[in-house]
Amino acid sequence: MNIRAVVAEAVGTFILITFGFLGVATVSLLTQGQGDRLIAILVLPFSFGLGLMAAIAIGGHASGGHYNPAVTLAALFDGRVTIASAIGYVLAQTVGALAATLGVLLISSMAVVTLAVNQPGPTAAGVLAQELHSFSAEVVLTAIFIAVILTVSRNSPQQAILVIPFTLAAIHFAGMHISGASVNPVRSLAPAVVSGTYGSLWVYMTAPFVGSILGWGVYRLLTSPNDDVSIEIEDDFLDDDLEELVIEDDTRVTI
Repeated sequence: MNIRAVVAEAVGTFILITFGFLGVATVSLLTQGQGDRLIAILVLPFSFGLGLMAAIAIGGHASGGHYNPAVTLAALFDGRVTIASAIGYVLAQTVGALAATLGVLLISSMAVVTLAVNQPGPTAAGVLAQELHSFSAEVVLTAIFIAVILTVSRNSPQQAILVIPFTLAAIHFAGMHISGASVNPVRSLAPAVVSGTYGSLWVYMTAPFVGSILGWGVYRLLTSPNDDVSIEIEDDFLDDDLEELVIEDDTRVTI
């Protein structure tokens, strides 16, 4: 396991969550705690999206810039990280998210942390129906997010620092009033634990993983086997401490 990569995952997740939750604090301050959907949709997508951009810029070269257990699961399925590294990444992401949430609590208030907890939107009359709608939205949005990450990190890694964060921003524009647009289990877990608010948490701890597997499947379906025939000198975005050379007879050589 690469310790530097694990530390980078903790630091990057801390940056992502801090930016996002301080965006929640800003919305609360601007609306004097009353909330406003228009202000929220103008602030929060960019808080999370640009926060991810900063996190990738700082730690992406060291770990691949997952900052999300759903991304790590997809990378594991795609053979880009080992099981040991994946476990280390997820633990680091959890620590980073909890530390960021506690930091935001120190800067602002428990009310802000509670506002940061993901909750289903008012898409149906009953709670269960709302949760099912949110589950579906989280699966679809996560699948799109994962497919984008796997594709751009493999085919155009130099564009990843722009495409991936703006995809996350787009996900928030599309889904924040439907499901909260979490697409990241530790983003949902940390404020729930710190505030003691566990309602509907099951949605956000399961749907992103389902979406991760579906997104990986879409990526593999749309990626030609010939696209894997390449020789890489530099580490690919999302690759762990293993690098593979794929030669003409599809033999994989780990270096």
